[in-house]
Amino acid sequence: MNWLDQYKSKVVEVEEAVRVIKSNDRIYLSGNAATPLLLTNALANRAPELSHVEVNHVLLLGDDPLSKPGMAEHFRHNSLFVGPGDRQSIAEGISDYVPIHLSQIPALFRDGYIPLDVALVHLSPPDAHGFMSFGVECAASKGAAENAKIVVAQVNERMPRTLGDVFIHVSRVHKIVECSVPILESNLAVASNIEEKIADFIAPMIEDGATLQLGIGGIPDAVLARIEGKQHLGIHTEMVSDGVVKAIEKGIITNQKKTLHPGKVVATFILGSQQLYEYVHNNPLFELHPCDYTNNPFIIGQNDKMIGINSCIEVDITGQICSDSIGTKIYSGFGGQVDFVRGCAYSRGGKAFIALPSTTKNDTVSRIVPQLKPGAGVVTSRADVHYVVTEYGTAFLHGKNLRQRAEALIAIAHPSFRPQLEKYLRTIRKSDLNASA
Repeated sequence: MNWLDQYKSKVVEVEEAVRVIKSNDRIYLSGNAATPLLLTNALANRAPELSHVEVNHVLLLGDDPLSKPGMAEHFRHNSLFVGPGDRQSIAEGISDYVPIHLSQIPALFRDGYIPLDVALVHLSPPDAHGFMSFGVECAASKGAAENAKIVVAQVNERMPRTLGDVFIHVSRVHKIVECSVPILESNLAVASNIEEKIADFIAPMIEDGATLQLGIGGIPDAVLARIEGKQHLGIHTEMVSDGVVKAIEKGIITNQKKTLHPGKVVATFILGSQQLYEYVHNNPLFELHPCDYTNNPFIIGQNDKMIGINSCIEVDITGQICSDSIGTKIYSGFGGQVDFVRGCAYSRGGKAFIALPSTTKNDTVSRIVPQLKPGAGVVTSRADVHYVVTEYGTAFLHGKNLRQRAEALIAIAHPSFRPQLEKYLRTIRKSDLNASA
């Protein structure tokens, strides 16, 4: 049977497709802009027939029907990166969170730590050889599909066909649901005045020929807006946003000086506007790979002058970075922060920035603190941190002792909170912060 006949034989209605899922199954949902909403809604409709289905995912976008009230006995999220859809259910104890580096997630499925019964993925239509692209999200979805017993695909004629290590053949898929629905979009970030000030400190430290890792949000976009005049910048990142395309069209990002994958934008997912999705469709400038490749620190470090820009929730005066929780309340996840912080450290001429506004809640709460909140998790250890940037400047911590770190971080805290931070520094035991150093 040729691939086209195979494909046609696997096309079913969405209600039939999700019937392959049984009680007590472990399933995986592709995430980000590739969250398969048709499949998840159909699965939610089967709730009365199912119990104790474990739902693994990285980050779901859109409305999540599987975590609504009354679903707890039927579906339980096992979130590898928490988002708005499952944040509340995790806080209520009816969903679970797995702290893990993004680079290590595909191995969970491959090595049997999380054996998968079914993977629900969102794909482009097949090409002339029967290969379907994971489109705007490769990340852990490809690894999940390669290791699940059954693969159910939402094949969307509007899904961009991205290129790279991002394909699955029709023969590997068991059920196919065809559709033509818009790809989920992310609102374009507008940088605040504070984020622009932070970008003003970071942009001058980006050299010509550097390779960038940029996330979504005001700070990365503000940095991109401030690098005009730079030459031959490249991209090796988790996520590509609209800001990257603007820099490409201005000739700032050329990828020509990259030491790894020269001439290519390397990423693991795409998130932004419909215009961005149209731009990456069949565009050989972009190369998507699974996250155990893009986020492998030893791969990242092969890029000379690798620049990583990440954020956090709070940082203590020794440089410990909390990024996934507010106290004990889980807010997001590890993602790729540590992957890129360490990758930049391995890079010749690399720099890793942790960037954050100095305060929150209208300047009433400092985000540079004497100690992390009780129960807060350390995502990036103080031994890994090199640069911390706020709107008041840059603290370089690498190679510094604890006292020097505290002094550097206090200097970039909001002026209103510096006196109490300095008081804390004076009153704690000398041995705690190497005061004799």
